[in-house]
Amino acid sequence: MRFKRTRQRLKAEFNMTPFIDVVFNLLIFFLLTSSYVFQPGIKINLPKAVTSEVLKEEPLVITVTSEDAIYLNDKIATVKELISKLNKVSKEKGTLLIKADKKASVGRVVEIWDMCREAGVPQVNIATSQEQK
Repeated sequence: MRFKRTRQRLKAEFNMTPFIDVVFNLLIFFLLTSSYVFQPGIKINLPKAVTSEVLKEEPLVITVTSEDAIYLNDKIATVKELISKLNKVSKEKGTLLIKADKKASVGRVVEIWDMCREAGVPQVNIATSQEQK
């Protein structure tokens, strides 16, 4: 007795509907759980320099905007607060970084530089952006 063997070929199908549902749910999940909090910052345009170097340690940052407002580590500061912080940096032998906008008055930057010298800050740096060659 001979049995006839028939082989049926199964067609493999990939149902796209559950796949699209899963991707859509993941998209909604990530959109709802991600936070879009924009950190307020100080907008300045740094002058360009060819000979600028990257600082290796974390300095105290003084920012001077184009309206000559003074910020101390991203918080607006008065001259008295600035002087007390400069005296503290001087005692710790820390470094200082002055970020001045291109349109900031040179007089304000020189005034801050003089405060640093008066307080005895050992190293004062001026931030620049590197010029593209």
